[in-house]
Amino acid sequence: MARFRMYPTSEQEQQMLLHCAHARYVWNLAVEQHAHWRRDKAHHRPDGKRTGAPSFAEQCRQLTEARAASEWLRAGNQTVQAQALKDFAKAKAARFTSGFGEPTWRRKHVHEGFRVIGDDRVPEYVPDGRPLINPKTGKQVMSRAVTVQKLNRRWAQVKVPGCGWVRFRLSCKGARLPAAKTFRVTLKNGQWHAAFAVIPDPIDKPGTGEAIGIDRGVTVTAALSDGRKLNCPHLTARERARIRKHQRRAARAEKGSERKTAEYAKVARLKAKEANRRKDWCEKTSTMLARSYDLVRFETLNIKTMTATAKAKPDPDQPGQYLKNGRAAKAGLNRGILAQGWGLLRQRTGHKAPGRVEDVPAPYTSLRCSACGWIDKNSRKSQAEFVCSSCGFTCNADTNASINVAAGQGGIPRPRRTAGAGGATTATSRSSAREPQPTWAGILLS
Repeated sequence: MARFRMYPTSEQEQQMLLHCAHARYVWNLAVEQHAHWRRDKAHHRPDGKRTGAPSFAEQCRQLTEARAASEWLRAGNQTVQAQALKDFAKAKAARFTSGFGEPTWRRKHVHEGFRVIGDDRVPEYVPDGRPLINPKTGKQVMSRAVTVQKLNRRWAQVKVPGCGWVRFRLSCKGARLPAAKTFRVTLKNGQWHAAFAVIPDPIDKPGTGEAIGIDRGVTVTAALSDGRKLNCPHLTARERARIRKHQRRAARAEKGSERKTAEYAKVARLKAKEANRRKDWCEKTSTMLARSYDLVRFETLNIKTMTATAKAKPDPDQPGQYLKNGRAAKAGLNRGILAQGWGLLRQRTGHKAPGRVEDVPAPYTSLRCSACGWIDKNSRKSQAEFVCSSCGFTCNADTNASINVAAGQGGIPRPRRTAGAGGATTATSRSSAREPQPTWAGILLS
């Protein structure tokens, strides 16, 4: 995706809000229609056969009937509404593979957006440059394309149905216009954005043969095996104080009042600023990694499991009550992990350097000495200090872990109970075959 900030006029904004309402309404109709359908309650056709849930084609036919019956729906754009049904069909088909499950309802002020299909036609070509010919008609295949115009090195405009040309700001000077078939318009925290569905061009490797290992953490976002430490930017102390101030004012405001809504909107804008900084940092860092190294190795982290909510512990002595389980501390740790952008950095690096990114299993990468290979939990003195208990090697703990990741030391054998001469690790005994359970402190240290 290539996302740009849009700056519509007041008239264009009203029309775009109407598009959002129509797309949300059509999506919710499709969700409700499929929710009421059951296999045991399926309708029967005149020939006695059962009919399944309505397909995309059937829903488009029903949309035409609904537009004829509803003046409000007819006032919108038919393409935008049909695209909402198309998105629902794709989400329904990918509910088992996407990880999001069944499509759910969309809410006003939360899910504001719609998809636009390009109305321009451009010829298609095969990879060797020859025109792509339709075998049935013998004519060259013409594909859709979004109508985009560049105004200057900072500004461009895109054609939105019912709104005309809407300006958007290019991310950097001299940026190329996105060549996409579709784009999605979204409204979040008072800001309009256009996300073009484009596949980024892979970055050529430098050819130096150099590999880099990256250890991700909370205190240091990314520690590189060459000694560098990269930190994701966050809100300043003054901005965090402003968030607390607006949250206090919102808590004291009357429920459902405009003041409460306005204060929460100010908080949302500040948090959106932090998210934008994180995304920008991940984009620039992933580009740097793809351009500088032939091979990039990350430690494998299950971020979804690491940021799971602490499970409640019922009190056996008091039914209906729960024991203390450190939920507040775990919530703070989850916020710290999610604020680093671990997953986005790995994802964008893989997009820009396809085939040149590897995942190394994380166990014992932070406890293994990168000099002699000895594994001992006592070598990790603190979050930032590593002193090998066998050879005395001293290094920054994050840098030591990143060196192990760069060497591909994923299949590290489990440590022995006693240190041997020279500190070399060998196969583990049966008594130490069970892996230790990870703790929150261990996650922070790694």
